Amino acid sequence: MTSGTAAALQSVHAQGSAESTPTDFRIQNGRIRQSIMGWTFDPMPVPELARLCKSIGLVAMEGIDKRHYPMVRELGLEISIAGSHGFAKGPFNRANHPAVIQALRDGIDTAAQFGCKRVITFTGMREPGISDEQGARNCVDCWKEVVGYAEEKKVTLCLEHLNSRDNSHPMKGHPGYFGDDVHLCVDLIRKVGSAHFKLLFDIYHVQIMHGDVIRRLRELKDYIGHYHTAGVPGRGELDDSQEVNYPAVMKAILETGYSGFVAQEFIPAWKDRAHALRHAARICDV
Repeated sequence: MTSGTAAALQSVHAQGSAESTPTDFRIQNGRIRQSIMGWTFDPMPVPELARLCKSIGLVAMEGIDKRHYPMVRELGLEISIAGSHGFAKGPFNRANHPAVIQALRDGIDTAAQFGCKRVITFTGMREPGISDEQGARNCVDCWKEVVGYAEEKKVTLCLEHLNSRDNSHPMKGHPGYFGDDVHLCVDLIRKVGSAHFKLLFDIYHVQIMHGDVIRRLRELKDYIGHYHTAGVPGRGELDDSQEVNYPAVMKAILETGYSGFVAQEFIPAWKDRAHALRHAARICDV
């Protein structure tokens, strides 16, 4: 075995199981600004989840109802992403443009109100009678209608790439999603042509659709505005039962100069869900 292979195996082993993380673990390095996508911990009440995040040393939350934003901010946590229009009915179909634009403007306003810098957007699903070429034009035209408002409010729209391969669960994969190729998403971002329109690089989805995560995030670093995590396959914990070497990925992210948030978006399968979050936080605290 070469020294490089041994080091890689040691790094993967370091991800470990539940027992490998102390029950009182708290983030030590903090070089990765960790957040959580709150929907994944339903039905844990948001105030309880917020206190858990604070105790672990996460610095932000997203994917929660905006009525909780004041409480989250009072705890000293940031809002890492504020709002979206949902992934199903997106700008791929021009009929959805008024609703998408209004939802994005509302999200931008909410973000600005609470000191948040990002709002999620999606392409939406492919639909019969709309070619990919027309759908791409529709997406770009829609985003151009609203990106100027984002620029004015100093908020960045982040286009999320999703996988279309996993059909096992409605939140583990999205068959029919137009933006399932991360390079297509970047091409759309280039066509919008704004520093306030970026890519949400979801490591879980990129691994499923493409693999070669570290090379891709290095190549696309100038377009990335946000990151999400989850174990592959299954969207579970970041442990040694899954295939992504998260410590190596986090180090690569830092090497690109990225200073934004990395949000945990795994769906807990462990009995102790709070410990699952502590474990993920440790794995990403490189």
